[in-house]
Amino acid sequence: MSTTEYTKVYYGNFILVTRVKDELEHAGIVPIVKDEGESQRLAGYASMNQGFQELYVHNEELDKAMVIINRVKSEMETAS
Repeated sequence: MSTTEYTKVYYGNFILVTRVKDELEHAGIVPIVKDEGESQRLAGYASMNQGFQELYVHNEELDKAMVIINRVKSEMETAS
């Protein structure tokens, strides 16, 4: 994944990342989920990031994605 084409837009646990990912997909944005902890586990290494994932979106969709992410984050904050 080229860092010039994609930008990390969200980081969190599996449940929160899934919520944000679903909202992005509903808007026609296909995010990439990166799970370093799972990759390390599968390779046989211990991981401090177990359960945490990162979401990346293509730079062309960044502005649209950030509007959605900010809305979802706001909804999650008011729900707690």
